[in-house]
Amino acid sequence: MTRRLVRTARPEDAPAIAALEADNLGRDAWSSGLVEQGVSGELETIHYFVADVGGAPAGYAAASIVAEIAELQRIAVTPAHRRTGLAVALLAAVTDAAREQRADRVLLEVREDNHGALAFYADQGFVEIDRRRRYYRDGATAVVMRRGLGPSCG
Repeated sequence: MTRRLVRTARPEDAPAIAALEADNLGRDAWSSGLVEQGVSGELETIHYFVADVGGAPAGYAAASIVAEIAELQRIAVTPAHRRTGLAVALLAAVTDAAREQRADRVLLEVREDNHGALAFYADQGFVEIDRRRRYYRDGATAVVMRRGLGPSCG
């Protein structure tokens, strides 16, 4: 079995994360410079996690954690490693970090036409709380979802 590890991203992971970002998000991808800033710790509220498979990044997650709110901003896994549990492990790393910083909920936005992602998040305990019309560059609507982490946010 291939060894899997989810860990905090390091600056040397930035090129692989930026490539995953571009491959998975196309026009909505963050620039490599912004990824480098986040991974290097220049953006103090941003946390990046990497899923290593055999010593190479096979997925990543990025979250912003401020006060009681954690926002999952990105999560992506290479096509060859999808449906292997990496996204679940990455999401667990985000929720663990959120709990450590005393956040009581995780929020995210996902395209309303991304049925696979909507099902994944529902399976992970997220519920729809809102919609943002014309949120994405192509005019697609975002579904806003929330998962409570503590008793103050059900």
